[in-house]
Amino acid sequence: MPWARSHLRAALFLAAVSPLGATPRVAGRRAWSARPAPQEPGMEYQDAVRALNTLQTNASYLEEAKRRRGDPATQLEAMKLYLAQSGLQVEDLDRLNIIHVTGTKGKGSTCAFTERILRSYGLKTGFFSSPHLVQVRERIRINGQPISPELFTKHFWRLYHHLEETKDSSSCVSMPSYFRFLTLMAFHVFLQEKVDLAVVEVGIGGAYDSTNIIRKPVVCGVSALGIDHTSLLGDTMEKIAWQKGGIFKHGVPAFTVLQPDGPLAVLRERAEQISCPLYLCPPLDALEEGGPPLTLGLEGEHQRSNAALALQLARCWLQQKDHQGIGELKASRPSPLGQLPLAPMFQPTPHMRLGLQGTEWLGRSQVLRRGSLTWYLDGAHTCSSMQACVRWFRHALHRLEKPSKVSEVCILLFNSTGDRDAAALLKLLQPCQFDYAVFCPNLTEVSPMDNADQQNFMVTLDQVLLRCLEHQQHWGRLHEEPAGLEPTGPGSLLLAPRPPHTHGPSSLVFSCISHALQWISQGRDPVFQTPGPPQGLLAHPVAASGARVLREAAAVHVLVTGSLHLVGGALKLLEPSLSQ
Repeated sequence: MPWARSHLRAALFLAAVSPLGATPRVAGRRAWSARPAPQEPGMEYQDAVRALNTLQTNASYLEEAKRRRGDPATQLEAMKLYLAQSGLQVEDLDRLNIIHVTGTKGKGSTCAFTERILRSYGLKTGFFSSPHLVQVRERIRINGQPISPELFTKHFWRLYHHLEETKDSSSCVSMPSYFRFLTLMAFHVFLQEKVDLAVVEVGIGGAYDSTNIIRKPVVCGVSALGIDHTSLLGDTMEKIAWQKGGIFKHGVPAFTVLQPDGPLAVLRERAEQISCPLYLCPPLDALEEGGPPLTLGLEGEHQRSNAALALQLARCWLQQKDHQGIGELKASRPSPLGQLPLAPMFQPTPHMRLGLQGTEWLGRSQVLRRGSLTWYLDGAHTCSSMQACVRWFRHALHRLEKPSKVSEVCILLFNSTGDRDAAALLKLLQPCQFDYAVFCPNLTEVSPMDNADQQNFMVTLDQVLLRCLEHQQHWGRLHEEPAGLEPTGPGSLLLAPRPPHTHGPSSLVFSCISHALQWISQGRDPVFQTPGPPQGLLAHPVAASGARVLREAAAVHVLVTGSLHLVGGALKLLEPSLSQ
């Protein structure tokens, strides 16, 4: 019966994440959702992060808030009140010379390209982005580097206590939420550090995003649009475009990449309503004409669109600030009938070329080569971004020089969260022809309390574990696998539900990222080394036979994709220096 099966799955997964020899506890949900009380400032970074995590929205409260959501415009009014409580006014943000960027996919990469280009001109840059991959301080950067633990801690406690002391003096009756707090903190850091400019990435949407209290950006950008966050932004591209166009400001230049006709018309209408000059970016090929090709620091054909937008944003900022060396104009092409006016055609300067080539953005089209083992990391949580990921991954495999008759193994490590359509994402991954599909939650270790940067109170433990099962079932249906369950024993750390007589790639579920990486790497990664696989990790025949295949393979290729939090957890383990 369906209800009995769901209870069985929950029990099995609670057993799977329990310590060896421990009795599985149904209180797993409560244990993870319990939020630690704010600690007295010992001026330790992890103490600051734990206090920050208390501002995360509890999962049950979040669901209730969605059902009873009121006028979203009040969110911006609340943000302005929080800003005033923190000691700033919206007028203070005018001094930051902000580049404001939204979009569904590629907005983070666009921001990274833009920041790196302007830094190559010798400017002091600030950069606010989300989410973080390994440490929360990655979200606030100065000159491309996450602010130091000491700087994060100092600014955090200063803001936290100031808001605590003033929260009763206005209509804001509580502390701001996690993202709002970090947005406020970024503004304070950038002003106190006296950056020349700040590149600010929108969190979700645009019109009602916390960052949209910015009233006078220097320039705005809209990267490629797609379907995402439908419960908040709407279920059509046109509705989403309306939200994204909400960052446009009167008289402030804005740029967008080529979009489908419907959403592009919405962006144009939003811009016309407030007299915002909106331009369509010419493709990167057009800017390369008459000069050497541009080299991008980020791999993937889809990054060319992000780089084209970044060039326009950077050049417009330089022009608005009367900066020298903005690139010689070239003959412009006429705009297609009914389209937006084309952005300027210009020759990229040496500084621009250097910036594009030097751009780094962890977890996006990133490759880690470790001898016979190669990790491909690319967060992709929409169908269009997953299509781009698959194209990049298959191209990367195709261009490898392979000796004949070399045994290779191709593995997928996947998870998705929120309201993403996991079945659609997994279907897009089929052409990669994986030998094994591995699923696990976004937990770096079995215990999520070990590292404050990885804590997440917005979902419950049983929710994320059951979601892994759903992913495995979707994968099984794609390959006509029965959806049976077979635990490996009491207190086990692994589920391997695919019976050996079925066809298609084998699929495994692990209780955390660390255990998944242990099985995949089989000790062959020179950086990711553990004392040995946990007891019971190879108890199931599929895991045991797969381990032998992995140990004997001449080359192992691993695509880590889906949730950026999964990619971040994997990077934390594969690149320990990122946690320092």
